[in-house]
Order: sequence, then C-alpha cells, then structure tokens
Amino acid sequence: MKLLHTSDWHIGKQLHKIDLAPDLDLFFDWLLNTIKAEEIDVLLVSGDVFDQANPSQAALSQYYRFLMQMIGTDCKIILTGGNHDSASVLNAPKDILKFLNIEVIGGAPETADEVFFTFTKGQEKVVIAGVPFLRDKDIRKSVAGETYSDKIEQIRAGIQTYFSGINTHYKAHYQDHCFIVMGHLYVQGAQVSDSMRDIQIGNQAGVAGTVFGDEPHYVALGHIHKPYAVSNNVHYSGSPVCLSFSEKEEVKQVNIVSVTGKQVDVTIVPIPKFRNLVAFQGTLEAVKSQLQDYQAQTTLQSLAEIIVNEPHENVELRRDLDELLETHTNPHLMIIKSKLNFANKIRGASEAFEPGVSVADVSPMDMFEKRLELDGHQENAEDLKNAFRQILEELNL
Repeated sequence: MKLLHTSDWHIGKQLHKIDLAPDLDLFFDWLLNTIKAEEIDVLLVSGDVFDQANPSQAALSQYYRFLMQMIGTDCKIILTGGNHDSASVLNAPKDILKFLNIEVIGGAPETADEVFFTFTKGQEKVVIAGVPFLRDKDIRKSVAGETYSDKIEQIRAGIQTYFSGINTHYKAHYQDHCFIVMGHLYVQGAQVSDSMRDIQIGNQAGVAGTVFGDEPHYVALGHIHKPYAVSNNVHYSGSPVCLSFSEKEEVKQVNIVSVTGKQVDVTIVPIPKFRNLVAFQGTLEAVKSQLQDYQAQTTLQSLAEIIVNEPHENVELRRDLDELLETHTNPHLMIIKSKLNFANKIRGASEAFEPGVSVADVSPMDMFEKRLELDGHQENAEDLKNAFRQILEELNL
C-alpha cells in the first residue's frame, strides 16, 4: 500500500498582495499526476488546508476543484485541520465528502475512535489516526490566576496525554495494522520560516519528537513549512510552494510512504519549482545591475525582494529607489518587497523602525517589543511579552 503525505497548502495565501493561487493550481496538477503515476492509495493532508479561518470564495473554489479532480482516481483522502483552519468550515461538507472517499477531521472530536480510519489492500492493513491541530480546549482546562509558564507546561502535558490516548486506542483495537499518525504541531528542532506567525509556532510549547511514543510506524506532520525529518519515522513534508522569501532556497517535497506489513519505507519526491523567489542586495547601483542581468525563467513570473545598503542617509537615494521600483523593465520578475538601509543613519528619537520597512512586514509582536523598548520596560519585559503572546493566541493573530 502506498500513501502520499503533504501538508500546509494554505489555499488563499497572498505573498505581499500577490495571489499564490496559480502556484497551487500547478502544484495540484502535478500532485494529481503523481498520485496516478505512483498508484497512491491514500492521500494524507496534515493541516492548514486554508490560509484563513474564513477562506474566500476563490479559495473554496480552488479546494473543491482539486477534490473533484481526485474523484476520478482510486485514491482515498484524509484531511485534517490546522491552526489556520476553521474546524466548522472544513467539517461543513464532511458527510457529503465521506461518500466520495474523502475523510475530514476539522477539529478534535469527542472520542478517539472518531479519528481512526482503516484501509485494506490485499494482505496489507493500515490504520490511520487523523489527529488535527489540538486547541487549548482539547487538551487542558484554564485555571484562574495561572501564569504563562503554567499554561505552556499544561499544553505540553495535554499533547502528551492526547497522543498517549491515541496509542492506547490503537493497541486495544488495531494491533495487527500498520499504524500511521497524522498531527499538526511544532516539534522542537524543526526550523521555522517567516511565513509562520510567532505565536502559532509556539516555540515555548514545542514538544519533543518522543511525544508520539513507540507505537506509530510513521508520523505525518504539518505546521512547519520546511521539509524536515524529526526521526526515521517522524516527518514534516513542508508546504508545497514557497510562502515567504525565507523559503526561497528550499526544495519543496511530498513524502511517499510504502507499507509492507508493518515495514514502512519513505521516498522523498521533489516538487517542481513553478516560480522563483529571489533577493537582490547591495548598493543601489549594484541592485540595478542585478535586476538587469536576471534571466532565469520559470512557468510563473519570479517575485523579487531588493535590499539596498548605502553608507550614508540621502534623500536623493530614496527618490532613486522609488523610481527604480516604478520603472524597472526586466520581464522575468516583479519586485514586491524593498528595503533601504543606511549604515550611518541619522536617528530621530521617535523612530521605531528602519525606513523602507512596510507595515505589512511588521508583526504585532515586533510592534509590541519596540513599544516596550521605547517606554523603557526592561525589568518585566519577558512577562509582558508572554502576556501579549497569550492575547495574540486568543485572538488568533
């Protein structure tokens, strides 16, 4: 039996106001062809199907269009919710999709048996536990007066308890099956990227790779956008397309999991790069030259960020940069992000951020940390930051 592990599609994602729907359309076409060519039996999608809890009509249409194309294959699908997903949005068509061999687990159900799905092919028997992103209410109870540190420890303990319960259910009912577990969480050691919100990474709430126990033969994780093997049998597949410039050098992938009895073999399959994300850095003249010389061609137009570094602050340089952004003519790329840095900058007392930084590139936590710095709150800064992270988490910002 063969399974294909992917995650973090983030349908509806925009990169600096550039819609990444064309990137995902090309990925979905490639994925469909790969599923047919490799004769995949089960497709596992480990969370963050959508980029927003309330996806746009265009995002929903893209999602259902892919699922409709999959109906013509013999491949079954298990989709789990991530921290970006709304459990109710994913679960809304759940009963209809079930008739089409598509299982959806938008949020943690009441009982463990509701996340277990069995598949048989010849002599092979596989059981899959489709564990979605575990929210606070799923794994702990709030207590009045608790500290942020208390909360983090309770979250870790709650995650441990939840997966222990999943393993107990497997041992009680499916010991003769190969055991595959899906999850959407941050395992310590994985590398995060700029496209992931700080509070949703939850570095303080990261868990060890041992949290899944010894029972699973393969753990299909989502949440981290960089492909990463936590251990021989615990893997992040990563996002299928680059979602930030920090991912521009990554080779994206899907994992094909071949099951023979309880033996699992993992094959990494690179995803073609449909669009380049490129960065040009140096003096303004050097950047101009780099822009003119860029020749790489991909299916979709390359997206560029430029970082201009000059020794001295100069109003004329700002005008020249603005002119470059408006007039550059290289047809192979589009500039969507720019920054101008001066080594010897004339600072004003009220300035919070470097000039040239877009507000869209500044996270709420960046703003809060700068406010603390300006107001001189150094002694209790960490407590204030932790309190602010808790607010961001509750607001899902």
